[in-house]
Amino acid sequence: MLKSFDKVLIANRGEIALRVMRTCHEMGIRAVAVYSDADRTAPHVLMADEAYYIGKSPARDSYLVGERIIETALKCGAQAIHPGYGFLAENGNFAEAVEAAGLSFIGPPAASIRSMGSKTEARRIMIEAGVPVVPGDKSGVNSAEVALASAEKIGYPVLIKAAMGGGGKGMRVVALPDELPAAFEAARRESLSAFSSDEVYLERFIEGPRHIEIQILADSFGNCIHLYERDCSIQRRHQKVIEEAPSPALNEYPHIREQMGEAAVAAALACGYVNAGTVEFLYDPSTNEFFFLEMNTRLQVEHPVTEMVTGIDLVRQQLLIAMGERLELRQENMKHRGHAIECRLYAEDTENGFLPDTGSVKTLVRPSGPWVRVDSGVEEGSEVGVYYDPLVAKLVVWGETRGAAIRRMHRALSEYRVVGLKTNIRFNRWVMDNQIFQSGNFDTRFIALEFSPEHLEDNKDETELSAAVAAVLWEQKRNSIPQFEMNAKPSQNSTQNSWKHAGRISNLR
Repeated sequence: MLKSFDKVLIANRGEIALRVMRTCHEMGIRAVAVYSDADRTAPHVLMADEAYYIGKSPARDSYLVGERIIETALKCGAQAIHPGYGFLAENGNFAEAVEAAGLSFIGPPAASIRSMGSKTEARRIMIEAGVPVVPGDKSGVNSAEVALASAEKIGYPVLIKAAMGGGGKGMRVVALPDELPAAFEAARRESLSAFSSDEVYLERFIEGPRHIEIQILADSFGNCIHLYERDCSIQRRHQKVIEEAPSPALNEYPHIREQMGEAAVAAALACGYVNAGTVEFLYDPSTNEFFFLEMNTRLQVEHPVTEMVTGIDLVRQQLLIAMGERLELRQENMKHRGHAIECRLYAEDTENGFLPDTGSVKTLVRPSGPWVRVDSGVEEGSEVGVYYDPLVAKLVVWGETRGAAIRRMHRALSEYRVVGLKTNIRFNRWVMDNQIFQSGNFDTRFIALEFSPEHLEDNKDETELSAAVAAVLWEQKRNSIPQFEMNAKPSQNSTQNSWKHAGRISNLR
């Protein structure tokens, strides 16, 4: 049944809320923001057509309160809710409640979210569908004794993994039997704390894999396609920091690329998937084997690299599918051109174990130029605090070749200026300079094996100079404000626009 959206509530914040809003506006759809105390003047609030207060700064009191978000959508007259990523995006109960309230959830069915949310259930479904999985347990393991027996069958080293969640939490590598009992209990405790479930399981530990994921789109009529792969092997603490498309590891193996795409489609169909999703695989370059890792039942942080190489707006496709449209894209017409790279720019201290940093952005200068894209929810004056992810921006570039994309990313990073926070900009530049990264012959151990804080000393002087230049720009801007206020009057139109904007921000208690 076809639906029509003229107003969509975005149950998220930051750059992803802005990203969804931009496509909504291009499609003539009014975008509704929600905000917490910490986000009262955030960019996503200012860009929205309407914005509504939903609670205190901690996410548990605002962005994770599904009932309040649904109530807000109903009161403002929205027809649908887009969850973005994180927060409630992969919460089956929330998706079900949205639909039960008579709204459309711009994402997959609740059943798909639930089945893929449990890694053990996802493994079972994939095995039945003929999708290759890493050898290991088919269900959760509830004692160290059972875990020891399982590890003997699988063969050491083994990986203990939380059945729910991700991000490296509840995960332990065990090389010897004597290490397993303590690691098993530690993984269970961490899993219970992070995901409210202590279910863990064991699988074979693949040393030195590539982390490769496939973007899929599926409609409610049984049509499903893949949009090729993204390589997400540059990680710290099992969390991605740099992604690219296509994967340099598969350029010499187009048949593996095709097989992986077909497996991703089979995985989506096996769990009744609808909308945009990502199927993640571990690829073993030593054997040319790949294995199902998990399915992310939402839009990925790194979706822009796929958009850059395919020219397809994934958010637009999400909205059309949620409206009940048939997928017009066909697999035989899918092409990817050139190469795209995304660097996640975080407020973090790369010289101190990548620990998050907090503070106010005093000066911000973004790069620009051909084929440079910046997705960000942070502006000058923004506060990067303790309540949310310290992502400052996603910097994405495209080039005709991988080498051209690397050079463009290096140039763009050299133009980026952030004063007031420690960021990983220098680290990202170091990666672009690194010969192993440039060769394309790396794996998920790259940062652990190759990076040392001393490597950033080479361009420390340049960074200090950049900070000094940005500080001068900030001082000049600050000194110019009084003069501007004395010598310039706002036009009547700008005054009216200010009142118009102020009227959009409302409170729903």
